[in-house]
Formats: sequence, structure tokens, C-alpha cells
Amino acid sequence: MHLHHHPDTLDRIAASYALGTLRGGARRRFEAMAREHASMRTAALVWQTRLSAITELQEQAVPDPAVWTRINNLLQADKEIRHMHGARASALSQTVATVPARAGTGGWLRSLLFWRGAALAGIVATTVALVTGANLREQLGSQIAALRTELQASPQIAYVAVLSDDKSAASMLVTFDPKNRKLVLQRIGGYQEAGDKSLQLWALPPAGGPRSLGVLGQNRLLRLDAAEGDMREVPMLAISLEPKGGVPGTGGPTGPVLFKGSLIQRAL
Repeated sequence: MHLHHHPDTLDRIAASYALGTLRGGARRRFEAMAREHASMRTAALVWQTRLSAITELQEQAVPDPAVWTRINNLLQADKEIRHMHGARASALSQTVATVPARAGTGGWLRSLLFWRGAALAGIVATTVALVTGANLREQLGSQIAALRTELQASPQIAYVAVLSDDKSAASMLVTFDPKNRKLVLQRIGGYQEAGDKSLQLWALPPAGGPRSLGVLGQNRLLRLDAAEGDMREVPMLAISLEPKGGVPGTGGPTGPVLFKGSLIQRAL
């Protein structure tokens, strides 16, 4: 399947990749395909940005003591299960040693008792493992549900652009949330302007000159106010290097254009 031709499936797989639940060969195949298709790289970067935004916008909080108690209980349960498995193996070894090598009076009875005991021990261990696994699945399900709720409350990205330098190296991920009227820019390259310079974001409409969307600070995650009218029908964005504080938005860039890329509208 060509994922870049199936946006819904690509979005789900990119979300799984960003969450870390896409593993093994599937994760390696996704990474290999993403190196060849910009749309797949963009989808993964969008989800990584959405997830990182959740942690950055959330206020810091001290975990409830019950959290540590629950973690400690899980660790203790794991130790007990391992100990039970070790004790069962030891008991089985001792039982095997007591079974005579040759058939004799009562040998079949001892052998029968041995295998029934082994089966019973296996049933007990399996039951404990199933109960523990069910509890873990229940906890994992609760965590996924909470994460889904947070994602639904997170910004709705309607436009996305990956701005690259003249060597096609991605340097800035730009997303736009029309609901909250916010442009979010995340530095994904190693470029850092000098202290007496500023980066300035420009919209490059199909007609007319460049229009400034704002001057960027030096943080790796940046936010600018913007209306959807500023982004609609804008095919490309660009970032120029300007004097400290930027230049007037009506005259266009005065310094070199460092990064540029297509602005893509996504279906919400």
C-alpha cells in the first residue's frame, strides 16, 4: 500500500509512530518510506508536535502519592510472579529427581501424581499471569483513553509546512490552528541566528508581494497570532534573516531567504 495516497491511514500510522507504539519491522518500514516521501515526514512531525505541545502547555504538577503506590504494587507483583515461577521450577526439579528411573511397584502412581502436580502448578501460574495481564491491559486502556481526550482538546491543525534550506534540509515545522488563530513554529534544524539578527516569517501569495506574518524569537518553539485569512490560498512560506526586530511587513525581505516550503491545507 502507498501510504502517501491514503491520508487517513497515514495519519493513524504517523500517530502510532509518534506515540512509540509502532515498533519492530513496521516502524523501520515507515522510517524507510518517510525518507522518500515528504508527506509521510510531515505527518510524523505534525503528530510529534501535537504530543510535545501537550506536555509544554500543561502546568507542572506533583504526582499523587497513589501513583507511586500503584507503581510499587506492580513491581512487587512482578517480583512475586518471578519468584513463583522460580519456586515452581525448583519444585518440579525435585519431583523429577524422586521419580524412579525404572518401572517398579507404585512407580506409575508417583508418575501420575507428578504430572498432575505439574499441570496444577502450570494452571496456577497461568491464572496469575492472566489476572496480572488483564490488570495491565485495563491500566493501559485507561491511559490511552486519557491521552485521546487530551488530543481531542489539543489544537486542530489545518495547515502545515516544512521549511527547508537550499540543501533541502528541514529546518522549521510550521502549523496553523484556525480555531485558536495560532501559528506554531518548531525549529527542527540546528540553525541559530546571531544576537543582533532576527528571523522573519513571510507569506508568499500567488499575486502581490510577500506579506510578513511576524518576527520570530530565538526559542525552539514559537507562537504567532494569525487569522485564517492570512493563510488561506497562500501556496508557500519563507523565512528571511533580518536586522534585530525585523523589517516592515509591506516592503518584503531585505535579508537573505534562509528557509522556504509549500503550505499544505489538511482536512480536519
